[in-house]
Amino acid sequence: MSKEQDSKAVYVSADIYQKIQERVEATGFGSVDEYVAFVMEEVLKDEDEEEVFSKEEEEEVKKRLRALGYLD
Repeated sequence: MSKEQDSKAVYVSADIYQKIQERVEATGFGSVDEYVAFVMEEVLKDEDEEEVFSKEEEEEVKKRLRALGYLD
């Protein structure tokens, strides 16, 4: 099944659509749909995906910073 067949319509006001269209023209996105899909995917990302360090890595960084005198 193609991505288009999997898509659903979402309606926004004409004012919002115009603002999005202006953003699209200033970026490399090919359409308002493409831009909105990208933004929504970014907003809805799972918190785990945003984690830069694992808990163990974070503790190691803190340990090193403490050893250097940057943390108490």
